[in-house]
Amino acid sequence: MSASVQRANASASSSVLVDRLVPLCTEAANAADVYAQAARNAVRGTISPRGKIDAALLNEHQFPVHGYAWIATYVSGLRQMLAWSDRLTQAGHFGELEQLILQAAFGEYLNQLAGGIAISQVEIVRPADLGIGESDIAALQASSAVKTLMRAGNTDAVRARIAELIADGLDTGSFGALGLEDEALDMVRDQFRRFVEDEVVPHAHEWHLKDELIPIAIVEKMAEMGVFGLTVPEEWGGLGMGKLAMCVVTEELSRGYIGVGSLGTRSEIAGELIRLNGTTGQKEKFLAKIATGKILPTAVFTEPNTGSDLASLRTRAIKDGDVYKIQGNKTWITHAARTDMMTLLARTNPDKPGYQGLSMLLAEKPRGTEADPFPAKGMSGGEIKVLGYRGMKEYELGFDGFEVPAENVLGGEEGKGFKQLMATFESARIQTAARAVGVAQCAMELGLRYAKERVQFGKPIYAFPRVSGKIAWMAVEIMVARQLTYFSAREKDSERRCDIEAGMAKLLAARVAWSNADNALQIHGGNGYAQEYQISRVLCDARILNIFEGAAEIQAQVIARGLIEGRN
Repeated sequence: MSASVQRANASASSSVLVDRLVPLCTEAANAADVYAQAARNAVRGTISPRGKIDAALLNEHQFPVHGYAWIATYVSGLRQMLAWSDRLTQAGHFGELEQLILQAAFGEYLNQLAGGIAISQVEIVRPADLGIGESDIAALQASSAVKTLMRAGNTDAVRARIAELIADGLDTGSFGALGLEDEALDMVRDQFRRFVEDEVVPHAHEWHLKDELIPIAIVEKMAEMGVFGLTVPEEWGGLGMGKLAMCVVTEELSRGYIGVGSLGTRSEIAGELIRLNGTTGQKEKFLAKIATGKILPTAVFTEPNTGSDLASLRTRAIKDGDVYKIQGNKTWITHAARTDMMTLLARTNPDKPGYQGLSMLLAEKPRGTEADPFPAKGMSGGEIKVLGYRGMKEYELGFDGFEVPAENVLGGEEGKGFKQLMATFESARIQTAARAVGVAQCAMELGLRYAKERVQFGKPIYAFPRVSGKIAWMAVEIMVARQLTYFSAREKDSERRCDIEAGMAKLLAARVAWSNADNALQIHGGNGYAQEYQISRVLCDARILNIFEGAAEIQAQVIARGLIEGRN
């Protein structure tokens, strides 16, 4: 059989669902909603025997609880893929590739919903683990649409056709329409894509291998492009754009290098903290300088042995006249040396337990140098050597009498620090999800480039189904993660609570980034294990995404608890 006949057959067999695809997916999504509700009821019965969540039972039954979070995330992802297809259809952009991506996503996720979801490399949650009844599984599979999609949605032929359609993606920059349908956002994306290709991609691997800070010239160019003030209101010196724009920019920057994509994270956190909670004087003093990059902030929250348990923070801020003197230690502080201000969470009232005694301080400091990274009196630090995510460096910090003016308590009032920080978690997790999508995209592109260039047995290895099929699925799952991320950003831009949506986006996108990096390295074979190949860096970078801004386990706990409590 000739290659052209094989391609024609693959196209025909993979397109069998196209004419009725959206109605099938709509019916299947409805059935998946019912299934997710059955999962919720089963888990709720386990951890809420008296109607209210029992904290002890919640922790005892983490496996089914977190499994439910993944089920809900999958179903939400499918819903957002349907919304994506609707936007593309209305714009006339729902082509063959986009249809096949939708088809494959539904086919694979429905099979996993019914059979088992890998919530980590060693944990697969199955319906029985949650107490989902056989009748509920049967009801899901009884839907003719679900049956069809499970059988024909994500087949070898479908993946082969997707692989064929994305083969030129490295030249065109397209692996399926994004569904932004916004000319301004498309222009922003193109602008940052060019910047990344010219200024970041040629140098990122060298920065990683040398374990050095991203050059300040790059930071300055990003400041000129408005990266640090994207979501700061125009009245305070920013661009006044929304979280969706932030996602588009972050994704492109992270596609080049996660460190570059992460440079804006601390400015996003600091800007939002001050915008939402700062006094007029604090806004006037800091926001414009953060937006223009004149002030580079860093977030100083985590302490040794506390991790996500912020209620246990011990660093003290002791009032002494018109200053606070800081005593204590912080760890895993990103970009701590080359910054000018810390959003510092400390305990101002030791007599108030847990979160109540915490305050947020806008702690200014002199920018460090390589020779003297922490020149401030009462402050010291040491670098934490890490596998990846190296471009800003990680530090342990020690405070021994470091002074912060009393007027720099965020909002001018003590005891509000935790509440203020919580208000930024949605944006931080949306931004982290966008970083993960960018890293996932980078991994896919590296895998595709290598697969097209590497010749074995007389042909590029992209011709082998278990290579091209991996890359095809990468393109599919990136799109699911991307659409979940964009949805959470749109919710935030509409001023709707979206902690659950942001958590779902971050949970899935982080897994996709790691999966793509791992599989792209597999495609490289032994070469991928060599430091000279970029995929070795991307694997190290991707691994952190399941940990910071809320580890996957924390994320799943937040999602499940919120849904069971009826917050969504």
